[in-house]
Amino acid sequence: MAWAVWFTGLPGSGKTTVAREAEKQLTAAGIRVRRLELDQIRKVITPEPEYTEEERRIVYAALAYMAKLLTEENINVLIDATGNLRQYRDVARSLIPAYAEVYVRCPLDISMEREARRRAGHAPRGIYEKGKTGQSQTVPGLNVPYEEPLEPIITVDTSKMSPEESGKKAAGAILKKFGGSHG
Repeated sequence: MAWAVWFTGLPGSGKTTVAREAEKQLTAAGIRVRRLELDQIRKVITPEPEYTEEERRIVYAALAYMAKLLTEENINVLIDATGNLRQYRDVARSLIPAYAEVYVRCPLDISMEREARRRAGHAPRGIYEKGKTGQSQTVPGLNVPYEEPLEPIITVDTSKMSPEESGKKAAGAILKKFGGSHG
């Protein structure tokens, strides 16, 4: 049976970096896995995002449904998305029988520093600055809540561990939880 694991944490915490490293580790172990990066998917679902709660609910539900469809095709999935409210992640939990979360913990100040240095790519830049100046009222951990997972299979603190170590620990926890499901 294929599984899905959601990498959740504050913007700038290192979710994408850790998920990519875990993907490398799992692939090297012979595990077939597909990573769904919300920042890429959001550009298709909401090309001009407003980040309202309703929009987030729809986008996260679509992401959870994509992961469900992939697991039904026997493809293991790594979900790379903030999912700031537990209710968003609970949708995936309700749809996918073999589901878990990895909490990518990082203090807000360090996440803010990292996000400010982020290279242009899929993720929006300058979100914390916009949140601090009032240009945005929807920044998780700053002016909207970020709810930590209640029972992650592992918490990796990216302020204390390297991306490689964090990814390796996450991959190890996934293998421990789900075994060698090759998909």
